[in-house]
Amino acid sequence: MTRARGDVMLILDAGAFIAAERGNREILARVKWERRSGRAPLTNGGVVAQVWRGGHGRQGRVAKLLAGIDVAALDSKLGERAGMLLARTGGSDAIDAAVVCLARDGDDILTSDPADLLRLAHAAGTHVELIPV
Repeated sequence: MTRARGDVMLILDAGAFIAAERGNREILARVKWERRSGRAPLTNGGVVAQVWRGGHGRQGRVAKLLAGIDVAALDSKLGERAGMLLARTGGSDAIDAAVVCLARDGDDILTSDPADLLRLAHAAGTHVELIPV
């Protein structure tokens, strides 16, 4: 994942995928709009693990959503950053921490858990817009 300095990114947590699975068309529309604007929304492999159950039935919406976004590897570098963020906050949700670690100032995060992500973003010193889904 490479991005130019100042580019605003749309980042999705597991709640965004669950909302899409439940029929929230706004999420699919927003991802489509971002792609058409030349920006690929982002999530991480840990989020995929939280939501992926094979892509059949209602999960077809999840599969469609995944096809339109970039998935960052939850590798040792991202894992270490997320772990250090959890150490600062006393938190335990490594996947949420990794979502916040993907963000830069000004990014938007679609989330079903804005309170926890806000706490993590503050601890990271990252100013993001948390969009509840």
